[in-house]
Amino acid sequence: MKLLCFMVFCVAFAQAQLAPFIDFSGYFRTFYKSNFRQIEFQPIVSYEAGDQMIAYIDMRGDFKVYDGEKSELITNQIVQYKLSDAQLAWNIGPTLFALSNGKKRMLTTFAGRYEVSDSLVIFEDTRFNTVNVFYKNEIIQLTQMTGDLKMPQFIGDNMIAFKDFGDMYRVFWQGRTYELGIWTMNEINFKVGRDLLCFNDPTQQSFAVFENHEFHDLEPFFVNKYKAGWGFCVYEDLNGNLKHYKNGKVTELSNFGASYWEVKDDVVIWAENSFYYTFYEGEKVQLTNYKPGDLEIKNGIIAFRNIMGGVSAFMNGRVHEITNQPDANYKIYGDLVLVELFNKTFVVYRNGKKYEA
Repeated sequence: MKLLCFMVFCVAFAQAQLAPFIDFSGYFRTFYKSNFRQIEFQPIVSYEAGDQMIAYIDMRGDFKVYDGEKSELITNQIVQYKLSDAQLAWNIGPTLFALSNGKKRMLTTFAGRYEVSDSLVIFEDTRFNTVNVFYKNEIIQLTQMTGDLKMPQFIGDNMIAFKDFGDMYRVFWQGRTYELGIWTMNEINFKVGRDLLCFNDPTQQSFAVFENHEFHDLEPFFVNKYKAGWGFCVYEDLNGNLKHYKNGKVTELSNFGASYWEVKDDVVIWAENSFYYTFYEGEKVQLTNYKPGDLEIKNGIIAFRNIMGGVSAFMNGRVHEITNQPDANYKIYGDLVLVELFNKTFVVYRNGKKYEA
């Protein structure tokens, strides 16, 4: 079953190569399946892009979605929308819709606030004063309140930590809700990733995680700082050691007191003095011997400003130089890096190859 899920994920991810841009002629284009394609032949108003779709408003004010193969008109009415890598939600006044796995669904005609993650749409229904989640084409009520509605504060790719009307902390994951406990004195600061969340537990006075339908402790005391990624978490213990937890195993990343560290998706990056490192396939790997000017992390890729002022990227276990042209803009889409050069030309770096437009 795990192998099947992994294969399905790989197939879906392999198709996620959309990288939109507006070229020097003002044409709206994208990179898709190793080629550059034109989406619109006239200027557009705005766009947002995830790994699997692009949402945009054309010059006529029409709201459209492009999936790499075709552009589809959603509505010609004025909309507000939110887009994740895999899902889209939009509202026309108080009516809320979602697009998930290629299917459109109206969620409510009494929408309040809403948020979108990779597999969840969380929204308020003001008619019934409820907070709900749209998950796998099903609307599930998280909580109903008698006073003002409160959106969940802690939303990950596929899980939510929230407090219900009775101040009970709960976790939603894979269509089920799990009770954690009631605390009125102190708020709990959850860090939520994919399939795992972590927090300082006020009952046990410990550092704990939720994964595989269970809560369990990692450290017997509160920790100073913690973040969650895809199935793992990273934290600083009381002695300042930086640690990595995944699948029941704790690995010490650094005992030098990391001056900087960050977690995003399935990547952790940290600095020791002027050296930057990442944790790749169970090994500590050096990225640079200098501080990058700026960086972006997504989908296992680290793109950063190199020492020449150009753009390099850590992909598949190695650092690759994409360009040394200074001040180039860059962004990660799916399994590629899109770089915009000073003359409004574009470079896509994917699987060791460069494609230029």
